[in-house]
Amino acid sequence: MTAISDAVILMAGSGSRLRGSDGTFLKPLVSVLGRPLICYTIDALVHAGIKKASFIVGYQSARMIEAVKQLIPSKIEPCFIKNRDWRKQNGVSLLTAANRVTSPFLLTMSDHLFDRSIVDLLVRDAVLDQLNLAIDRKLDSIFDVDDAMKVQTRGDQILQIGKDLTRYDAIDTGLFICPLKIFDCLERVKRDGDCSLADGVRSMASGGKARAVDIGNAWWQDIDTPAMLACAETQLRSRLACHDIATANAGSDRGNRAEN
Repeated sequence: MTAISDAVILMAGSGSRLRGSDGTFLKPLVSVLGRPLICYTIDALVHAGIKKASFIVGYQSARMIEAVKQLIPSKIEPCFIKNRDWRKQNGVSLLTAANRVTSPFLLTMSDHLFDRSIVDLLVRDAVLDQLNLAIDRKLDSIFDVDDAMKVQTRGDQILQIGKDLTRYDAIDTGLFICPLKIFDCLERVKRDGDCSLADGVRSMASGGKARAVDIGNAWWQDIDTPAMLACAETQLRSRLACHDIATANAGSDRGNRAEN
């Protein structure tokens, strides 16, 4: 398995589509089945063996840092990086970590829920000198495909990425293993001091250095609106119930074998 020990989590935005007019609302702390949303990401990082996590903050940064600090277990060394240009696109947020990571790293968004198996798959299959993006080919399962970041692939190579693609065969899940070269790419594609993560992926893809990693039947959901949050809670509740049943059945089987 590839050794990935660093992660970067983008959480600088204001979450305006979910919070509405509530200026005190912090999106990564929104309750999902009784737990802060960011806790699910932190759990996945611990499970994947991540040792250091850089949290990129912007909107209400002081409050965000204080709140998230309380949620991070001792197994992870946290680093909080302030993006003073948090109103710009997410590529600018990632660039603030350029001098904080020194090896290929896991990149994720603070407002996504996902099966831990996706991270395991990425870490296991990553090609470290390329950008590795977890993609979902289950197009019919996407909550709002019109707003989703679309990806066109050929085999495991990414050809194009963008929300406005008319020809595509996959959706960007927001989970990556990135090489350090991503920072140079983002700097090169800046326009008026701004760039998106998709711009960086596009740049690496143009050089044949962007790979698609198919998540298969695994589940994920981004949370941008109240409707997405409600959908995510429904699906997560169902998945947790199935997991509990499977765990109980496995325990029962072990007990029966012990008796026999």
